[in-house]
Amino acid sequence: MDDVEVAKADISAVPTTFDQSVVLLDVREDDEWQRGHVAGAQHIPMGEVPARMAEIDPDAELYVICHAGGRSLRVANYLARNGYTPINVEGGMLAWAGAGRPMVTDDGSAGAI
Repeated sequence: MDDVEVAKADISAVPTTFDQSVVLLDVREDDEWQRGHVAGAQHIPMGEVPARMAEIDPDAELYVICHAGGRSLRVANYLARNGYTPINVEGGMLAWAGAGRPMVTDDGSAGAI
């Protein structure tokens, strides 16, 4: 199946706060998430996305992020083929951290990659 064209966003174009209308979907594994993630991000590991698609709001502005941008692009392509309009975050969490943007952990302390 051909990949559909997925929008890409440079880190400077990605919002820093997320709510019901703007979603940052983090598709990294649990251990990566626990080390540090974006406050307000939605976490669904890449392998669980097909089974958990109902949790993703199709009407939200949807950014997809991973560690460096590869897994999120694959997930974004999958979502696009299933009726979503995702935006892949180029450079992933590496770019997020490189831009000096904050990360947290589940216990509220500062996160890391």
